[in-house]
Amino acid sequence: MRAAAHGAEVSYSSLNELTTRHGSTSPKSQLSRRDFLLRSSIGFGVALATACGPAAPSQPAPTAAPAAARAGGGGPLSLLWWQAPTILNAHLSLATKDVGAIRIYAEPLADFNAQNQLVPVLSAEIPSVENGGVARDGTSVTWKLKQGVTWHDGQQFTASDVAFTYRYLSEPTTSATTLGYYQDVASVDAIAPDTVKITFKHPVAAWFNPFTGLPGQILPEHVLKDAVGAAAKDAPFNLKPIGTGPYKVTDFKPGDMVMYALNPEYHVSGKPFFDTVTLKGGGDATSAARAVLQTGEADWAWNLQIEPGVLNAMQNAGRGEVVTWVGGGTEKLIINHTDPETQADDQFSSYRVPHPHFKELNVRQALAYAIQRDVIASQLYGPGGKQTAYTMNENAQYMPPGLTWEYNLDKARALLDEVAAAPGPDGIRVLNGRRMSWLYSSSTNSVRQKEQEIIKAALQQIGIEVEIKAVDASAYFSASNADSFQQLKADLGMETNAAGVYPLLWYLRYLSADPAQDIAQKDNNWSGRNIMRYQNPQLNDLYAQAAAEVDPTKYTQIFQHMQQLVVTDVADIGLVARNNVAAASKRLTGYQPTPWAPDIWDIQNWRTAA
Repeated sequence: MRAAAHGAEVSYSSLNELTTRHGSTSPKSQLSRRDFLLRSSIGFGVALATACGPAAPSQPAPTAAPAAARAGGGGPLSLLWWQAPTILNAHLSLATKDVGAIRIYAEPLADFNAQNQLVPVLSAEIPSVENGGVARDGTSVTWKLKQGVTWHDGQQFTASDVAFTYRYLSEPTTSATTLGYYQDVASVDAIAPDTVKITFKHPVAAWFNPFTGLPGQILPEHVLKDAVGAAAKDAPFNLKPIGTGPYKVTDFKPGDMVMYALNPEYHVSGKPFFDTVTLKGGGDATSAARAVLQTGEADWAWNLQIEPGVLNAMQNAGRGEVVTWVGGGTEKLIINHTDPETQADDQFSSYRVPHPHFKELNVRQALAYAIQRDVIASQLYGPGGKQTAYTMNENAQYMPPGLTWEYNLDKARALLDEVAAAPGPDGIRVLNGRRMSWLYSSSTNSVRQKEQEIIKAALQQIGIEVEIKAVDASAYFSASNADSFQQLKADLGMETNAAGVYPLLWYLRYLSADPAQDIAQKDNNWSGRNIMRYQNPQLNDLYAQAAAEVDPTKYTQIFQHMQQLVVTDVADIGLVARNNVAAASKRLTGYQPTPWAPDIWDIQNWRTAA
């Protein structure tokens, strides 16, 4: 297997081992993760020696800029997203299946590359204390925007678009899925056409969260100014958007495909290379891999959750290569902490009605003891992942030491016996007046169905009945679909979810401080990030402490405490620390995948091998 990208055989054990294929970038235009966390703490009296995180990668030395190439001329590029996108508005969906399709046409102010560096996209430079962009008291950040950028319809991109994006997503009736990422923002002001200032409610360490990465895509004010609030969900923009990216959307069939054409006015000279892009959805991971590795029908296949033996056999055909890189997130078993069989507030799985079984910690612990994580990892993932006890595996410094897992059915039975979950006449245990018969749903995928079977078989041995349900991925990850994991009408579900470089916002998945906003439910169009309906006041308190803390040593300790809590309280169950796995045609070069963005985040740099 090939790690990172074409032309660079490296281990995927360390993010900093990934190599660059784009040439150099001025060191003034980017900051490593460690650098900007350090610089953001200047002024709070925090010593640089207290900084946490891996050593920052060296800044690339500046080189002479090559002569500008001509954009286009590369013909078509074919991408396979076997979980088909269903919406193209970045602030109404953060589903993995949608964000890749969105990032091809839309852009944030900055993104994280494979070397952990924050690099400009729509910004002219990365703010810092030194250049005056980051306030020394941590209460604001000012971004200078790249000039000469236009929207796909020819209108100028300005700071007003950035300010509007915040106004759009912060309106509660918009039901933006990205709202939680902006919770510390007090205001966003366009102080000049090329300058935007973000003021925070209190000093923050992660000043870089708003308008960067996946939740940071900028929206066009002139198109969406009348689609704020309740009108947002039905806006034509959601299906036929415009952006500033290297490609324009020309056609979109939800649940099927997206077609793009080269943006001739793209703000990076000489890019992109390919004339058109087709992102085809549907099918399954195996057929997508086959189309790249064996038949050569496509150039890139995304998210290949496939048994290692099957994938290796396909690669032997010689048409393409398997690409792996770190940071694929953690494969998790989702626990519904509410009752999917009782209706309240005009919905099932209401946060007001606890699950009759999972409200008992003993039951959740028994479930954890009944999962063979080593078998799942070795047989179904191979180099695509390893067994884990943690629910967040992307940032080692935030993972408390000593958490372990154990497969032990005797301990599981004993825990169930302690809460009087006694077997009924049919051998199935009964607890709190209800048979322990659970619906276990997942997206349709051969690996996930085998995971379900492994877990089902073990649970049967401890007196728990399991019904398996497989839902087409385009429906499972679409909040409006009744079978989606956001609506969670099953007892158990599955997802892979990756943390960002600073994991505060990742913990929104456990937050219930304001249930009306935090928990996915009908009244917020299932936009709450807490899809498990997990409620723990201690977690809420820790979240508030982390949000207010700017000392790296202290917030690292808080994050470790948060991870310790959700694992020991069995909020959900981490199964496999996944690597990202994709397939690339041997004709393709220029890609540099990063753990912090979709596969195609740098699609403007992709081209065919010479």
